[in-house]
Amino acid sequence: MALPPMLMRAAPRQLLPLTTGRRLAILLALVVAGCAAVRHDVPRPLSHVIDDAQQTALGRGFAAQLAATPGQSGFRLLPSGQEAFLIRAALAEAAQRSLDLQYHIVAPDVTGTLLLYRALRAAQRGVRVRLLIDDLDVAGRDEQLATLAALPHVQVRVFNPYPRRGVPGWSPLFDYLISDGKRLNQRMHNKLWIADNAAALIGGRNLGDPYFNADGQNNFADLDVLAAGPVVAQASRSFDEYWNSEWAVPIEAFVAAPASPAQAEQLMAELTARAGAFRDTEYARALRASPLGQMVRNGSIALIAADAKVIYDRPDKLDDSPAAPLGPLITTLRETIGPAQHRLTLVSPYFVPHERGIDLLCGLARRGVRVRVLTNSLASTDVAAVHAGYARYRPRLLACGVALFELRPSVLGSGKVRRVLSSGVSLHAKAIVVDGRSVVIGSMNLDPRSRSLNTEVAVSISSEALAQQLDAWFDEAASLDRSFQPALSEPGNPAAALVWAGRDDDLIESYTSEPLASWWQRLVAGLLGLLVPEEQL
Repeated sequence: MALPPMLMRAAPRQLLPLTTGRRLAILLALVVAGCAAVRHDVPRPLSHVIDDAQQTALGRGFAAQLAATPGQSGFRLLPSGQEAFLIRAALAEAAQRSLDLQYHIVAPDVTGTLLLYRALRAAQRGVRVRLLIDDLDVAGRDEQLATLAALPHVQVRVFNPYPRRGVPGWSPLFDYLISDGKRLNQRMHNKLWIADNAAALIGGRNLGDPYFNADGQNNFADLDVLAAGPVVAQASRSFDEYWNSEWAVPIEAFVAAPASPAQAEQLMAELTARAGAFRDTEYARALRASPLGQMVRNGSIALIAADAKVIYDRPDKLDDSPAAPLGPLITTLRETIGPAQHRLTLVSPYFVPHERGIDLLCGLARRGVRVRVLTNSLASTDVAAVHAGYARYRPRLLACGVALFELRPSVLGSGKVRRVLSSGVSLHAKAIVVDGRSVVIGSMNLDPRSRSLNTEVAVSISSEALAQQLDAWFDEAASLDRSFQPALSEPGNPAAALVWAGRDDDLIESYTSEPLASWWQRLVAGLLGLLVPEEQL
């Protein structure tokens, strides 16, 4: 049985039980409140990337830096949430022709709102802004997004929308119960921020406070990469394919009437006021102290030149065609991982390898390849069901020689706060390093949902320098100060008991059950592991 999409992972969302009583309450609420249906007569004009990137300031600046390596693209790894926010804002400020934003989640919090505000300010200068957002997190925000689209040069489309609107959080669930639940459970998980077809950000971050280390408590350790040069055109083509697909519906289809110019102006005034209040925060002062914004705007930010390609699932992956059971991205990942000869490093917050993954990783380990995996611990994960799916494969992975590392939460039992890289609480980065030469960074998790249900995008880069940086990032995150390392009490025996090692106050600690997880977390993970089908994880 498939799970309703709003009960699935949409960080930082939790799984909720769907009881008979809950179903009846939902249906009653919808009957009382009523639901507006999506109109299908809204025009959907085709729209394409604006070419001639080198005719823009961003294009010229990055082209000058990459002139010595013709045909190659330039990259900068972004493990810092603040840097990732700052570079997005700087690209919006520098854009002269276009901003294309494609996201699974655009949160209505401080950083999500401010980044949209930066994009809208660009639109006021005449920059064309296209925002494509998955409908999973849009419920209840149709009017606001339609008001954004009423501003000059701004277009908003919603991917794979739920047929009925009206009751935030419940209308999608109602659609799941009475409509095509399998289709509605398939979501666009892609994350792209593209400026002038000249620079792009690709990686794991959605737009919202936890992804930019601005939440205060519930932050994510995440990764993006800034890209410039020829590879950006590939990212732009992927955006166009989604934007012009049948799955992308203009936001105007969800409102009774378009917003008036006065409403649009009022919204901009409110956003301007929020931006003004943000300038007085400690976070904003730290951003202003960084030279990165100016370096991005003039194209002088240091980049690593390398050959690269963007790989992505096409939007018709949602058609579930039997002719293509796996998307191009997962197929490419397997082709990248399979030939590893010496070292394989995997980073995935949601790691459920399935039988085929076990065969692949254990086969590499038995050939002498050093295989290392960083994922969330039960104490740090935001989705206990996925951890349960991972836990059932953990003994076999350890028995065959795969090294596992589980990120610890930032708040320890003693009440002390420990930062994990640039963020805390939970891992959200997705990356692969093969033999210290090849790097893949993107939106994909190594789990059944990314493999079969969601669409994803990533960039594959041939660069020893970037591989070295990512391996160093991994080494820091996988240290016993920041992660737990599980092992078998009898090495090589998958039936043996598990033990975990970690370090606290310079002392090595040993654990015989999921470290720092409460009895409630263990109970929930165990129950969900029995109830949730693996293909939904």
